[in-house]
Amino acid sequence: MVSSSPPRTTRRNGRRDTPPPRTGSDEAEVLRGFLRTSIAAKVDGAPEPQVRTAAVRSGTNLLGLLNHLTFVERATFLGDDVTDWQATFQAAPADSVADVVARYRDAVKRANDVLDGCTDLGAPVPRLRPDRPAPSIRWALTHMIEETGRHAGHAGHADILRELIDGTAGR
Repeated sequence: MVSSSPPRTTRRNGRRDTPPPRTGSDEAEVLRGFLRTSIAAKVDGAPEPQVRTAAVRSGTNLLGLLNHLTFVERATFLGDDVTDWQATFQAAPADSVADVVARYRDAVKRANDVLDGCTDLGAPVPRLRPDRPAPSIRWALTHMIEETGRHAGHAGHADILRELIDGTAGR
């Protein structure tokens, strides 16, 4: 079981840093414990319009990263079909920061509900559409750790973009 106590934080060079999660020794608990970083916290409270303004040449923006990860969660664990992955990197203009954060948290909750019923990491992820092939739960968890870590991890895309917006940084 993943610890439900609040994460410890330390300060290093003026940055708030949260150590890796404490998890049980079971493989599923370890993978689930490392699955999601504090990406929603990195976006929540970021000011408009900077949160959706591209800060780098690629067009990447903080709100778009969270929007993208919402689609990845839903595609990986819920079987949603995504036809244009590039489009997922932009939130709709009418979406507020709170809307995108709420959608991400809902996707995570629904994905966790699916994972709660899974005991065999080698089994395929249960799908709402059984006509589509599904990866193993182990593969899906590992892929999501990599995907989320790349975009949101310590000194990852989200940290850099948030720091450029208002100086906020940390794991």
